[in-house]
Amino acid sequence: MSPAAARETVAGARRSRPRWFTFTRSPQDAEILRLAVPAFGALIAEPLFLLADSAIVGRIGTTALGGLGVASQALTTLVSISIFLAYGTTAAVARQLGAGDRRAAIRQGIDGLWLAGAIGAAVLVVAWPLAPAIIHAFGASPGVTQGAVTYLRISLLGAPAMLGVLAGTGVLRGLQDTRTPLAVAVGANLLNIMLNALLVLGLRWGLAGSAWGTVIAQNAAAAAYLTVVARGARRAGVAFGPDRAGLRAAALAGAALVVRTLSLQAVLVVTTAMAAQMGDDAIAAHQIAFRLWVLLAFALDAIAIAGQAITGRYLGAGDVAGARAATRRMTGWGVVYGLVFGALLLAVRPFLPDVFGVTPEVARLLLAVLLIVAVQQPVAGVVFVLDGVLIGAGDQNYLALAGLAATAVFAVAALYVHVTGGGLVALWLAYSLWLVARFVTLTVRARGTAWLVTGAVR
Repeated sequence: MSPAAARETVAGARRSRPRWFTFTRSPQDAEILRLAVPAFGALIAEPLFLLADSAIVGRIGTTALGGLGVASQALTTLVSISIFLAYGTTAAVARQLGAGDRRAAIRQGIDGLWLAGAIGAAVLVVAWPLAPAIIHAFGASPGVTQGAVTYLRISLLGAPAMLGVLAGTGVLRGLQDTRTPLAVAVGANLLNIMLNALLVLGLRWGLAGSAWGTVIAQNAAAAAYLTVVARGARRAGVAFGPDRAGLRAAALAGAALVVRTLSLQAVLVVTTAMAAQMGDDAIAAHQIAFRLWVLLAFALDAIAIAGQAITGRYLGAGDVAGARAATRRMTGWGVVYGLVFGALLLAVRPFLPDVFGVTPEVARLLLAVLLIVAVQQPVAGVVFVLDGVLIGAGDQNYLALAGLAATAVFAVAALYVHVTGGGLVALWLAYSLWLVARFVTLTVRARGTAWLVTGAVR
């Protein structure tokens, strides 16, 4: 072979080798954006308005802001254990849709809604009398603890609605509809912020007013989802009543996702508890930083939501190559948007303490932690996308094991912070190690083939 021919052969091999990401247009872009853009709006709506809640509550004092942070983390933990109602439902519905059976897809979604109602009622009955014990476990100051108990007890009245919203969102995402969840999220959260402004600042109900605003808004959102899904079921000729076999199958399918979610929530709870024990200034700064982190996480998660719906549909239709190509493309977008969001956070960082009206000491801690949050974003972009892809593939067992492994890494780092008396910045560095551990476990899995299982049911 001549030298020129050899060079051409090598160049051709390089061109044919699949790239993880390029900046040229891809056939997957239109489909990803069609699902991700509305999902982005829906996902950031809630943390944006929760940040507004924090800004409103911050006006009545550091203690109230700390109480909101502790109670919100407790409530998020209780509700997020059932996040499989959204994620598992999306994957199951999308697979059935990809296999060409829309009636079965809607039936799967209805089973998820009934399961959400049952779990939500159980959370309310069990957690309401235990609210003081749950809040005391965070070890916050007496003032923060008192406000947090009040907020949690009122908010628990919306638990069935919160879980209904998760399941309803999962149904529509699985049906490749992310626009309706956007409309519901914006409407509900606009209502939430108006009620918070009225009840907290206008009527001076304090943290109780913020909690009541959330409960009312969540119930309104749940009613909207029930109306939309019931209308779709009627058009498809699917009964809306509960199905025992379907409920049992939905519960069993979500078991591994519960383990995954518990491992994630354990990290968030321990982080908040450790911040609370560092004092009122630390927990107030952590509350704001964590809200911002959640806002960015939800924004990045828009691509992950598209990943759940797209991956489930591709694998349901038996298209392994399509699932693989879409995964590469979405991972690349995750990196790009992580870099963009990190840069945006650095740009607005100097102005945020004034936005939340915090004391100088809280501002000092907040500015230090936000540097870490900004650096985390490109890694977080990959983590959230691949988490969504593997959920869409129904690879819950691996996600459960990977979650436990990452939590073990965090536990070692958090123990070191506790033993050495590290402050809030050291705690957030330990949190970063957890994120890196998730990055490693998910990228290793995504580059393999074990998760690429096809068919209407995994």
